Amino acid sequence: MLKKRIVPVQLLVNGRLVKTIQFDSYRDVGNPVTSSKIYNDTDADELVFLNINRDHRTVEPLLTLIENVSEVCFMPLSLGGGIESLKDAELLIKNGADKVVLNSACFVNKSLVSRIADKFGRQAVIVSMDARCNLDSGSYDLYSDCGRKLEEVPIAEHIRNVVEQGAGEILINSIDRDGTMKGYEIELIKLVVEEAGIPVIACGGAGNFDHMKKAFLETGVSALACGSLFNFGDNNPIRAKAFLTNYKLPFKLI
Repeated sequence: MLKKRIVPVQLLVNGRLVKTIQFDSYRDVGNPVTSSKIYNDTDADELVFLNINRDHRTVEPLLTLIENVSEVCFMPLSLGGGIESLKDAELLIKNGADKVVLNSACFVNKSLVSRIADKFGRQAVIVSMDARCNLDSGSYDLYSDCGRKLEEVPIAEHIRNVVEQGAGEILINSIDRDGTMKGYEIELIKLVVEEAGIPVIACGGAGNFDHMKKAFLETGVSALACGSLFNFGDNNPIRAKAFLTNYKLPFKLI
């Protein structure tokens, strides 16, 4: 059985670690390098860094960050936010990123996923999707540009498209649950896992270890991403794994 993973997500604005609520207001929660060292020492499986600066988002802040994080962190690193071209992806991977995370660019540059996958392998490409429940239809709408632009493509179609193009993983984030600590959006995760056929990382809503247990056991998701759970309170990946292994969930343990 494939090992499950716990993946802290670090959101960045102007080089600082922040935490958002439903992709709107955010608060500063510290230094991303210091936080990365703590995750390294507490058995996180991977780290995801997303540059969510709303103005003129580029990969430059990520290049500076990865140089500093690489000195204190020895686990797979995935970076995204501002990647618009193969050159941007090359810069990040050649400077230490194990994977790149694409979101908005997938809607405007239809060949970008395949170009990166062809050059670096599909295991190097994570496609991130930000979804919100449409209260009128009961379905899920996709948003790009840090949750500000509604995309017209149905979520199932978008999943199929990026998988065909060579995505190695999908990171699904619930805008509704982001920062609320009320639990993962289970139906959304089920939908994505069923459609994808590739590993899925689910994000948005973790407030306690029971939320993680429910998501792992009920959806078949490959990995769970956490932000607030580890930012606020005395929780860390080691403690999460110790709790979750009681339910026969397999993890790589140190």
